[in-house]
Amino acid sequence: MDKEVDLLVIGSGAAGISAALFAKLNGLDVLLCEKDAQVGGTTATSGGTVWAPGSHLSVKAGVPDDIEHARIFLKSVVGSRGGEHIRDAFLDSSPKMIRDLDEKTSVKLNACLAHPDYVKNQPGEAFGGRALAPAEFDGSVLGSDFKYVKPPRPEFMGLGGMMVNRNELNALLNPFSSGTNFMTTMKVVLPYFLSRLRFPRGTRLVMGNALVGSLFYNLKQNQVPVWLQSPLQELIYNNGQVIGAKILHEQKVITVKARKGVVLATGGVGWNKKLREKLFPKGLIEDSLSPQSNTGDGLTLANKIGAKIDPSVDSSVLYFPCSIHTHKNGYKAIWPHIILDRAKPGVIAVNADGKRFVNESDSYHDFCMAQIKSNKGQQKIVSYLICDQKSIQKYGLGFVLPGAKKLDYYLRENYLFSANSLDALAEKVGIDASQLKKTVERYNSFAKQGVDPDFGKGSGVMNRFNGDPEVQPNPCLGKIEQGSFYALPVIPMDCASSGGLAGDEFGRVLDNSNQPITGLFACGNDLSSIFKGTYPGPGTTLGPGMVFAWRIAQFAAGKLAANSTSHLKSNSTQEHVSV
Repeated sequence: MDKEVDLLVIGSGAAGISAALFAKLNGLDVLLCEKDAQVGGTTATSGGTVWAPGSHLSVKAGVPDDIEHARIFLKSVVGSRGGEHIRDAFLDSSPKMIRDLDEKTSVKLNACLAHPDYVKNQPGEAFGGRALAPAEFDGSVLGSDFKYVKPPRPEFMGLGGMMVNRNELNALLNPFSSGTNFMTTMKVVLPYFLSRLRFPRGTRLVMGNALVGSLFYNLKQNQVPVWLQSPLQELIYNNGQVIGAKILHEQKVITVKARKGVVLATGGVGWNKKLREKLFPKGLIEDSLSPQSNTGDGLTLANKIGAKIDPSVDSSVLYFPCSIHTHKNGYKAIWPHIILDRAKPGVIAVNADGKRFVNESDSYHDFCMAQIKSNKGQQKIVSYLICDQKSIQKYGLGFVLPGAKKLDYYLRENYLFSANSLDALAEKVGIDASQLKKTVERYNSFAKQGVDPDFGKGSGVMNRFNGDPEVQPNPCLGKIEQGSFYALPVIPMDCASSGGLAGDEFGRVLDNSNQPITGLFACGNDLSSIFKGTYPGPGTTLGPGMVFAWRIAQFAAGKLAANSTSHLKSNSTQEHVSV
């Protein structure tokens, strides 16, 4: 062996870095290897929200979350799909992981006062406290290492490298409309220009970039070695256990012995064509929202030594509905339609038949699941967001920001389409014109009543949270009547894979006989979804990813015994220790 450590971690998203950090805090000798030239993986380009029930941070914020309520909620959402003992382990460890992160590192999360669970009208659902958002992080403290933090997608940075929070967007779009807006703009823009004197982009990090930056900073503070551009080549499997791995590092294949095990956190399916064909439904485009370095390495190499790939029960994919603007240089700018437009009054979604198929204000994943179901059998899955002039002016649509910013440009680029009548719009886009008119007329009658009997738009807490509170009685319903009319094609894209390696409550990878493979662990998107392909709430990939990273580190350090029960009960006021 060329090198020997206690724990070898492959992948540097939130799950991978957390596994390395918690292992180091438990006294283990750790090495983190990352295939890309920068750390962060999919987390770096995400919203960074962590779904972590029962944390002390929720109590501190005045929105206490109860573990038992979360348990009831998950039972309702996941139903009879299985895996309850693993979810019990998650619920037991969630508050402990957050406490360790808060007390033993400088990584700071804040309980969201208002960030509702995604599956509406369920027992135990939370409006706030359960979702935790990363605090802003000053990337300049990393010094020259700041360049190793993967930036967000270019389309989500202003002025060539400035990150902006959702609640700052309106102020920056209308800086001179009020004194408050002007001050907010100055607080964001001035530090950005100062940071550009020393760094290639703004060092004020928010959302997923803040989470990655702060986790990476703590790795450096704890002197955990990080090998970049060092992809996994092979798992070393001997006498029924994984004892290490071969890593391509600095143009040499290095054999690393791992006394306690190897942790796979390589990002899931990603761009791996064979796995996509096997696990994903037909009709998706080949592009993924994950980094192009995510090519399913953990899944394929583990499968070679007998690990079981477990397709998630409900869906092997977690989705964003996306619109794409292809630049002249070939770069595909992608807009995920998460919160800013679908739920707003005066916006509906239709298929080519001109009919609605979904509650437009439901979660992005549930929106896409309905889109896929309604397009079953089609060669390409595509639907259209429809709105009028009043709506696009007030709320925007995709890359067209509120105030109809750059609307003419995106019309010229055929990113979206417009016409003075619904008939002309339907003909231009290829939608059934007579049915589109009927759909809009019916929807307008619902808007007048304030109730959507067809799909229930605005019927849930999360629905209304993303609507327009100025519109009553239903903040998600408004008429489509004022030309011009607009149509924007949207497609489902994978934001993460939920089908991955089968694992147990300790993050140990299972073989085809459902037995643990000694020395092999997985977390993040490499581990099959503990929610069985459902999407309960904001951050339900990062939450389990970090919790199972913590459990793996505890197990490897001998602090979480394999014979301990995984059915421990927890609540927001009591924490238990597994023995």
